[in-house]
Amino acid sequence: MFLHWFRGLRVIGITQIGSGKTFLFLQGPHGPYFDQLSKMLVNSGARALRVGFNRGDQAFWENKDTFIPFTKSQDEWPTFIAELFKAEKVTDIVLYGDVRYIHAEAVRVAKDMGIQVHVFEEGYLRPYWVTYERGGSNGYSRLMDKTVPEMRQELSGLDLELPDVPTRWGDMRQHIFYGAAYHFWVMFLNKSFTAFKPHRELSVKEEFRLYLKRLVGIPARIATRRRATRRIKKGGYPFHLAILQLAHDSSFIAHSPFETMTQFIEVTIAGFAAGAPRHHHLVFKGHPLEDGRLPMKAEIARIAARNHVADRVHYVPGGKLAELLNLARTAITVNSTAGQQALWRGLPIKVFGSAVYAKPEFVSKQPLAAFFADPKRPDSRAYRDFRHYLLETSQVTGGFYSRKGREQLMRQVVDLMLAKEDSYEALRLGNAAPRQQLTLVK
Repeated sequence: MFLHWFRGLRVIGITQIGSGKTFLFLQGPHGPYFDQLSKMLVNSGARALRVGFNRGDQAFWENKDTFIPFTKSQDEWPTFIAELFKAEKVTDIVLYGDVRYIHAEAVRVAKDMGIQVHVFEEGYLRPYWVTYERGGSNGYSRLMDKTVPEMRQELSGLDLELPDVPTRWGDMRQHIFYGAAYHFWVMFLNKSFTAFKPHRELSVKEEFRLYLKRLVGIPARIATRRRATRRIKKGGYPFHLAILQLAHDSSFIAHSPFETMTQFIEVTIAGFAAGAPRHHHLVFKGHPLEDGRLPMKAEIARIAARNHVADRVHYVPGGKLAELLNLARTAITVNSTAGQQALWRGLPIKVFGSAVYAKPEFVSKQPLAAFFADPKRPDSRAYRDFRHYLLETSQVTGGFYSRKGREQLMRQVVDLMLAKEDSYEALRLGNAAPRQQLTLVK
């Protein structure tokens, strides 16, 4: 009898921890991640609903009874979401990135109504982590106001052996595949979502064409990248590495002083021409998901020629960042999370935009020409403390796109979402949950 009662208590007390919560999902990473996450939240006792804006959103959500299509114009979105919050007694919203219009408006309304906001993003420490925060990410993250001394104080008493920076993204092919599938559904099967408006400037048709072109062109790009990297590695010259981002990336759009990536390239090359020793070179490293919407190589060559440094400026499309960073003298970026790989190696880094890692202890404040002429090294101890803090709080082992990556992510993220405090507050109060050790995602 007692054993039966005890087993019943375990069911009520543990497996129903999500009881009373209603999670409303908005747009997520391409692929099945949000659907799988919702199912585990339902297993915890919570409800899970999904608002979809196109056929791609619908395709990746299995339970059609909990899918709510939004087919009105965007002007009606704030009213629609506020009414939905009330009608469904929503307690939590879940989204991927907080900058696109539909997400920014939903976050604004949710905060006014006291609804918890769960934000997922690509990892601040890539590629074997994703970012999970409450309230906001990137330039809206709580990390922006947190100082390194405060982090050290909250870490006192903890002991974590930090893993090395991984050198490759474990699910790039899956990422591209799901992106192509998503845009295929939107382009050919979107009739019931006639008012759908993409959050990016390009049409869905053009986005699909670029995804398809990228998939088909993978072998050629790999060959081009290897040749370019080999020439730089055998060049024997010191070089500075400029880390490019996607011009349509939310972090670049919302938290950058530049309107276009061309502006960043112009400023970087001008600073290099003015300050770098004449035997130094400058290498621009393309983003792994660069899709060709901007002729990057031609733009860089044109601007370099205008600044009379054409023979000292190079471009490498995509690929592994590590093998170039291992040889570079410095790194320059707008606000790419890849800047943290430079800091992990103790490289001086210049950052132009808002970034969670842009702390005065390890990001240069020198004018760009002076940075190229005589770069100051970061405080590596301070950065290691910062990285330790990230691993104890917002960084969760796993990935959105590969099966093994999602499996790793699920082992921790649901408990983090259901916890009373967010990970930053839990660490401050001494309630941080034990973290899973790094295992490689293939």
